[in-house]
Amino acid sequence: MTTTVYARVESPLGELLLVGEATADGTGGVRLRSLSVPGQKGGVAVQDGWRYAPEAFTDVARQLEAYFAGHSTRFDVPLAEGVGTEFQRRVWAVLESIPYGSTVSYGEIAAQVGASGAGVRAVGTAIGRNPLLVVRPCHRVIGADGALRGYAGGLERKKLLLGIEGGAGRSEP
Repeated sequence: MTTTVYARVESPLGELLLVGEATADGTGGVRLRSLSVPGQKGGVAVQDGWRYAPEAFTDVARQLEAYFAGHSTRFDVPLAEGVGTEFQRRVWAVLESIPYGSTVSYGEIAAQVGASGAGVRAVGTAIGRNPLLVVRPCHRVIGADGALRGYAGGLERKKLLLGIEGGAGRSEP
């Protein structure tokens, strides 16, 4: 049985809510299930029975701090398994492959998961349900015309994240 634990971490995006599954082996490890920002569309809220455990997120908090300071370009965080549908997990895997400082279009992701054409909307929906903002870089997905579109945390936060990464322009995958 796993225990759901959470912590709050300050960031340039506001107070982040980190939610994870504590490992049952007693090692103090945690698998990250959610990282959300204040006011996030579809963001999680602390539930009864969850345990406040900031010590479980020390490594995640350190990596986030390094990322926001411009000292780190990637995350090495154990993630909770079994989150999302099979299609969402395919889309999220593509998100995880987008290089730091690069952007791709929704259509390019749809093509990579075999859902081109009308499937672009389904890809957008899957990206919007990404529970791991920042760590799984959905902010690197933009419109085919280069415009910033859709971000569950708000377009200002998407712009801020792309600015941190220097990813103002489009790059091909």
